[in-house]
Amino acid sequence: MFKTVLKVGLGLSLITSALLAELEKKDLKIGFIALTDCAPIVIAKEKGFFEKYGLNVKVEKEGGGWPGIQQKVINGEYDFSHALAGMPIAATLGINGEANLQALLSLDFNGNGITFGNKIIDIMAKYGMDEKKRPLDSIALKKYIDAKHAEEKTYKPLNFGMVHPVSTHNYELRYWMASSGIKPDEDTTIKPFPPPTMPSNLIAGNIEGYCVGEPWNERIVMENKGSTLVTNYDIWNNNPEKVLQARADFVEKNPETTKAVMKAIIEAQMWLDESWEHRKEAAKILSKPNYVKAPVNVLEKSMTGTFQYLKGQDSESNPMFNVFANYYAAYPFYSHGMWFITQMYRWGQIDKPVNMKAVIEKVYRPDLFEAAAKEVGYSLPPSAWKIDGVDQYNKFMDGKVYDPNKAVDYIYSFEVTTPKVTKEELLKENNWTVETKQPEYVCPYGPAGCADPKYVTKK
Repeated sequence: MFKTVLKVGLGLSLITSALLAELEKKDLKIGFIALTDCAPIVIAKEKGFFEKYGLNVKVEKEGGGWPGIQQKVINGEYDFSHALAGMPIAATLGINGEANLQALLSLDFNGNGITFGNKIIDIMAKYGMDEKKRPLDSIALKKYIDAKHAEEKTYKPLNFGMVHPVSTHNYELRYWMASSGIKPDEDTTIKPFPPPTMPSNLIAGNIEGYCVGEPWNERIVMENKGSTLVTNYDIWNNNPEKVLQARADFVEKNPETTKAVMKAIIEAQMWLDESWEHRKEAAKILSKPNYVKAPVNVLEKSMTGTFQYLKGQDSESNPMFNVFANYYAAYPFYSHGMWFITQMYRWGQIDKPVNMKAVIEKVYRPDLFEAAAKEVGYSLPPSAWKIDGVDQYNKFMDGKVYDPNKAVDYIYSFEVTTPKVTKEELLKENNWTVETKQPEYVCPYGPAGCADPKYVTKK
């Protein structure tokens, strides 16, 4: 069925004038950051999916990092954008800009790595680190930090990089560190950098390591300047990463345009997971200067089912490093969005109690997604609410279980947590329950991004 959809993807003659008339706005600008997970937006442009739905879309590479892309969505310069999953939530809460932004769909699962430079890797090896362990914990780093505390009269925190304070990367780096008892805000300094600048900052010695999306981990690995110790798939199997965001008032005023954009991007996501050949083609497209501007062989490392963790060693099989459509990766789960709010509380980014359910239902739009998905044949999970940490392909490295009905307990269950709001205050605002349903592990669109061929149900 999907191949039939693809065949008409460029058949613009099939677009009726009536369809075109329904669009409130045809000329659009969508911003993106130079990362491989901008692929659904780029592919929607390059393979004609936007054009198929009567849209004239300019996709623009943002040079000002995530703060720049966020501000341009808020001020209306971008109609839609590639966004960190936490960004529209934070903006709506007023802690990252101030505007009601909405997450219309999830662009992907996974896609990040934590990469350290050679110097600190050598030190961690002396403290017992086995860099080939999967998933690799942060115990050796904890031992090194403890030794530094004991040796230095005035402790100098280690410097690390991430892409934005409300990014998955910040929370993943902190989660990984804290799982061994490291206190990120005391033992380390974690600074934001635009993703493409991470390698140069590591090489310059400004940071010991960083958490970032591709291709900015493999660039260091393939230059033998460091190794990726852990991916975010290792930390949390099939975790949400980027979303497509827009202003809530734009969505309200332009419902047909919004649906058309969503359908084009969902079709691009299905195309990306249909075959590894499509992934190779996508890597060539993304390598262009106006997109990610990275060598094809670097982009292929992660996009085609493998990942090279360690410098000077072979790539390892990692088919789920990027998942764009399979396993409901395009669906904006309420529970996924709420996880980001739990992390904002865990790390003291929110200083007042809010109703987390009400906030996420204002920001995430599975209702709009479902309407668009049905028109392009994208399958839907049984519920927008699910429990994470319990399934074969949905686990946290420390064995934690995240149930949205116990979100407040989850925040305070960690040994290392620094909230600015008491548990009692937060419980008063969150006296609600939701019905959760677990989706099955399925790969209906093809083998790319799928853990095992037995899950491919595509006919």
